[in-house]
Amino acid sequence: MFLWGTATASYQIEGAVTADGRGPSIWDTFSHEPGRVREGHTGDDACDHYHRFEEDIALMSGLGVNSYRFSISWSRIQPTGAGAPTAAGLDFYDRLVDGLCARGIVPAATLFHWDLPQALQDQGGWLSRDTSARLADYAGIVAARLADRVPLWITLNEPFVHMVLGHGLGTHAPGQALLLDALPVAHHQLLGHGLAVQALRAEGARQVLITNNCTPVWAASDSEADVRAADAYDTLHNRLFNDPVLLGEYPDLSAYGVDLDVVQDGDLSAISQPLDGIGINYYNPTRISAPADPADLPFEDAGITGYPTTAFGWPVVPDGLRELLTGLAARYGDALPPVYITENGCSQPDELTPHGTVDDQARIDYLDGHIGAVRAAMNEGVDVRGYYVWSLLDNFEWSEGYTQRFGLVHVDFPTQTRTPKASYHWLRTQLTTHSEPWPTT
Repeated sequence: MFLWGTATASYQIEGAVTADGRGPSIWDTFSHEPGRVREGHTGDDACDHYHRFEEDIALMSGLGVNSYRFSISWSRIQPTGAGAPTAAGLDFYDRLVDGLCARGIVPAATLFHWDLPQALQDQGGWLSRDTSARLADYAGIVAARLADRVPLWITLNEPFVHMVLGHGLGTHAPGQALLLDALPVAHHQLLGHGLAVQALRAEGARQVLITNNCTPVWAASDSEADVRAADAYDTLHNRLFNDPVLLGEYPDLSAYGVDLDVVQDGDLSAISQPLDGIGINYYNPTRISAPADPADLPFEDAGITGYPTTAFGWPVVPDGLRELLTGLAARYGDALPPVYITENGCSQPDELTPHGTVDDQARIDYLDGHIGAVRAAMNEGVDVRGYYVWSLLDNFEWSEGYTQRFGLVHVDFPTQTRTPKASYHWLRTQLTTHSEPWPTT
C-alpha cells in the first residue's frame, strides 16, 4: 500500500507547553529570547493540537490520507530528557495513536524533530556524546508503549538542518553560531540514530527509518572552481548524513580542512544498521559557486532564478525531486532502501476570503507538479513507498513564527478555527482516484 499522508512536528502544533508535566525544550527557551523569532512569536499555543487532536484527526480522515507523520515531544515524555517517563505524556500519544488507528490512518512517529529537552542542552546537547545514549533510552520508552500500533518509526528529522541552523549559524534553537565547529553535532545525532534503531527494534518496532533533508546540487557554471565548490556542498548537505547510514563511512571532508575526531570504534557499525526505508524531505535544489572568500567556506550559494517562488522565496522546481531521487538511486544502488517522501510542500500568502475560503491555487500547482515528479522517478525505477505533504496545518514555522503558512488547513491562531483550503479539497479529490502518484502533466 502506498502511503499518502500529511506531516507535522510537535513543537510546531501542540502548544500546551507546560501541561501535564511537560518540561521545557530548546525551542521554548529560544523562542522566548528577544529577537530570535519573527514578531516575538512562540510555540506556547501553536495550533493547540494537544487539546484539539481529535478535530485534527477528523480533518485527516476527511482528506482521505491513509497515514500521518507526527513527532513526539521528548520533554513531554521525559521532562529533563532522562529518567522515568511522565504518564500523562505517554497517555497523550496513546490517545492520538488510538484515534488514528480507529480511522484507518497509519501512524508514523518521529522521535526527534529538533525540540531537545533544555536540560540536555544544559549538559552539552548534541555536542555531547551522552545525548546519543539519551535518545536511545527515550526511543525504548515510547516504543514499549506504542510499537504495537505504530508500524513506522523515524529516528531523526533533518539532522543537517538542525546542525547548520541550530549550531552552525545560530538561526534556530539552540542558537549556537559555531560554523564548522558544529560538525560533532552531525556525528552525535547519527550515533543517536543508530542507538535508537537498536532500542526500537528491541521493543518490537516493525519499520525504522531516518529522515534526511536532501537537495540536488547544481554548479553555477562548468568551471573547475564551481564544480569543486558544488561537490563540497553536496558532501556537507547530502553525503555527510547519507553515506554513514547507507555505506557505513563518512565522505571525504578534506575540502573543509577538518577531521571528525569524535568518531569512536564501533560508531559507524551502529549508525549503518540496515533500515526498512529512508525518509527524504525535498523543497528545492541548491545552486553553488566558488566562494568569493575561500578562507570562509569552500562554497557559496549562487541562488536560483527563472522559476516561480514560494512565500519563503524558495524556487519551485518540481523536476528537482525526480532528479534527487534518481540521483540517490544511482549513487547508492542496492544500498538505498525504499524511499518515503516524508516532507514536501510550500508556504503561500494564504488569506481567508470574505466567503470563508482559502484559494491557494499556487499550492495546488506545487503539489501536482511534485507528485508527478515522484511518479516520474518511480517510472525510472526508484522504489518510492509514500508521500507526505508538509503540512496538515498552518503552524509555528520556527524562526519565522506564524508568518509562513504551509498548511492544507488554514488556522486562525487567535481563535484556533480550522478552515480547509482549496488545496485540501483538491488533494482529497485526487486521492479518491489515485492509489499511487499520478503521471507528470
